[in-house]
Amino acid sequence: MTRKIAAILFTPLFVFAEEHVDADANWKIRREEVENSRVMRTLHMLTDRYGPRLTGSPNYEAAGRWVVSTLTEWGLKNARLEPWDFGHPGWLNDRAAGYLVSPVKDTLTFEVVAWTPSTNGLIQGSAIEVQPPESPGKDDLAAWLESHKEQVRGKMVMIGKAAVLRVSFDPPHKRLEEAEARARFDPVNPTRPNFPQRTPPPPGKLSANQINEMIDGWLAANGAMMRINDAGREFGQIRAFNNRTFDGAKAVPTVVLRNEDYGRIERLLADGDDARLAFDIANQFYPEGKTSYNVVAEIPGSDKAEEVVMLGAHLDSWHSATGATDNAIGSSMMMEAVRIIQTLGLKPRRTIRIALWSGEEQGLLGSAAYVKQHFGTFEEPKPEYSKLVGYLNIDSGTGRVRGANVFGPAEAAGVLRAALAPFEDLGVVGASAGNSRNPGGTDSTSFNAAGLPGISLGQDPIEYQTNTWHTNLDTYERVIPDDAMKSATVIAAAVWHLANRDGLLPRFDAAHMPKPPKAPEEGRR
Repeated sequence: MTRKIAAILFTPLFVFAEEHVDADANWKIRREEVENSRVMRTLHMLTDRYGPRLTGSPNYEAAGRWVVSTLTEWGLKNARLEPWDFGHPGWLNDRAAGYLVSPVKDTLTFEVVAWTPSTNGLIQGSAIEVQPPESPGKDDLAAWLESHKEQVRGKMVMIGKAAVLRVSFDPPHKRLEEAEARARFDPVNPTRPNFPQRTPPPPGKLSANQINEMIDGWLAANGAMMRINDAGREFGQIRAFNNRTFDGAKAVPTVVLRNEDYGRIERLLADGDDARLAFDIANQFYPEGKTSYNVVAEIPGSDKAEEVVMLGAHLDSWHSATGATDNAIGSSMMMEAVRIIQTLGLKPRRTIRIALWSGEEQGLLGSAAYVKQHFGTFEEPKPEYSKLVGYLNIDSGTGRVRGANVFGPAEAAGVLRAALAPFEDLGVVGASAGNSRNPGGTDSTSFNAAGLPGISLGQDPIEYQTNTWHTNLDTYERVIPDDAMKSATVIAAAVWHLANRDGLLPRFDAAHMPKPPKAPEEGRR
């Protein structure tokens, strides 16, 4: 037996006074994952064969149909695509090439912004750089755009100055330190992860999205050939998102250029050179993408079959890479968890339902649509509302699971803590409770917003926030197989525990239920 196998199979002994944990099932789950894991094969298919999986694109639908076929082959029941109204056409980049052609020849590294139009063949033109005002109001920006409109006709327009990126001598940790992990999932006073937060603009000022929409319309109306944005990241990393209108007629062909190329062209322009660029970009719009799909399948329950334990992750991705750490590996872990339970022939008391979401990257749209259709809210519940035990979600890259946070009272966290405790040897430290109903960040918050027990699984960061999240580096190679196997093991055991305990997961009662959010959040991106 190798050290790796021994590490996963070794099970500490725990005795729970109030929460019975199925040690025999946990042992079988560990052994199945060690001996017969399919998690990396699933990841390969979702990334190499079907990635990227942009919502509304043919790639996404093909990935969803493959998941339905695979889950059915594994023995799950009622595997299906559940439609919801995305409301925008699908989009996909077929090919893209770009070059610096004068005063020197070189190939440019870039990504295309989604839902922008093609170049209609190879186009060539001179680059100019414009610097819009910082933090403008609508009237201020409109006046600036009007005064500069003659500059952009027939030009390759670079928007803004190149970011100056200093060398970091303090690289972030790839693993959570033990004390940090325990503090994050402390049952009494948990710390919160320091994720980037979007700061709203001051009163009377435009948001970044509003500024970009006005600039896009200005470029399209005044005959610009291209829009070029600086990636503003080190080592060739690029994040490319989307034209916020989803209407190709309201934008010009747009790319995000790696910082190294953007800065080079900026310096050539500063020398007085005529920096000429060439691009050949072919994009496709798909009207049928207005209907998107979540993927759903079940392991039927027995004496409590009408009650449901859900687990899931978002299947969609951005388009700059194949979406491995965000979030094909999350989908793969969840598929692996249900495969383990189904393969072992374990018969849950409650129905176990896996759901893989689309539209997450555009603002949690698929999961929000599902919750609205099936459950409603605490204030306006549908019949299924009282039957959901909880929903487990994973969406933070390749790192091993270190703990869980549940929307609910402290007693709910206690149940999860007991279920996770046998896996302390795999790095799991505990569970904490939260009370925010504000949606945003990941799909578990769509359940929280409705007052349902959304369970977010916390992970080691590895390279997620630093290198792979939404970037052109988010590929199969960035996933750690051992971490993925351990996470799938922990998830399968937690789901099995929730599916078989006597009672539902404790929830907030009417007196303690937090108030609902005032309005849906636009989305984290």
